[in-house]
Amino acid sequence: MRVTSTEFDRIADRAFLRIAPRFRKRLQNVLIVVEQEPPRPGLLGLYHGRPMTQRSVFDLAAQHDTITIYQGPHERMSRDLEELEKNVTDTLWHEIAHYFGMNERQVRMAERRRERTLTARRRRFPNTDRS
Repeated sequence: MRVTSTEFDRIADRAFLRIAPRFRKRLQNVLIVVEQEPPRPGLLGLYHGRPMTQRSVFDLAAQHDTITIYQGPHERMSRDLEELEKNVTDTLWHEIAHYFGMNERQVRMAERRRERTLTARRRRFPNTDRS
């Protein structure tokens, strides 16, 4: 599934809006960027920065964290636009979890809980997109 870079940016913007407002409000000095390809195979996204759980009052406020979403791998793994949107949302959610201090194991466990919650919600409200 290939899209233009402009359309992929819009997909990333919509993915950000799908993140729960209580988490979006707590993001500070985070730059979300899209790049075509990752620096190494297998990456869909990358968080670069100091997680919230490791910050102190002495950290410089001017420093920003970066979440990078890689367009190429998402396009290759997605069969259609709906799947592309879901994959980008999942990746952004994953990287934001790292921002909040979750390690890879904790993120994977939280992803499983999130997927169960979304599945249950889809069963209860089949005609709405609440990812």
